[in-house]
Amino acid sequence: MATLRDRIEAATQNASRPARAVTLIAVSKTFGADDVVPVLEAGQRIFGENRVQEAMAKWPDLRARFPGVELHLIGPLQTNKVKDALAHFDVIQTLDRDRLADALVREREAGASLPRLFIQVNIGEEPQKAGVLPGDAAVFIRRCRDELGLGVEGLMCIPPADKNPALYFTRLGEIAQANGLARLSMGMSGDFETAVACGATHVRVGSALFGHREAL
Repeated sequence: MATLRDRIEAATQNASRPARAVTLIAVSKTFGADDVVPVLEAGQRIFGENRVQEAMAKWPDLRARFPGVELHLIGPLQTNKVKDALAHFDVIQTLDRDRLADALVREREAGASLPRLFIQVNIGEEPQKAGVLPGDAAVFIRRCRDELGLGVEGLMCIPPADKNPALYFTRLGEIAQANGLARLSMGMSGDFETAVACGATHVRVGSALFGHREAL
């Protein structure tokens, strides 16, 4: 844990960015509570999960034991899971389509408090990945933020696995800057230092912290 934090701070310093400019999200998806406890005991409080149901099963007890946990949804959100997601997540990073935006608005109108929101951009325009296409991002951001009044804070992306990630991180930063968004969730275990150099404010690190996951 300390080594990972040191690497993030070193990358931040190398990029001439302020200390603690980058938030570490510990990606605990597919790991059980017993795996997560040592990371919590080491002081980490911000975690990422891919699935609503997994988070519902894992985190209520852990949150009772470890106050101050902040939970980010970093996997796709189905509209029929929105109510459950709002009850368990502090941040949803995968707002990516009109139907989901409209579902969030309906829950707000029914009295729910919405979490903080990031819009997921399919930065590599890969058909197998979720996210709004880069060319459509400005219109979607404007609709979510200005027309629907959703509290969009930033953008999130997963670059193509076989390409130079810096090109895609830079492009996400350009989209964010053009639309007045200050937060960028980008970079994972294999490329978070590159993401920090490109302006990431949040990095999502799993295997470098928990080890490799079992094949599903």
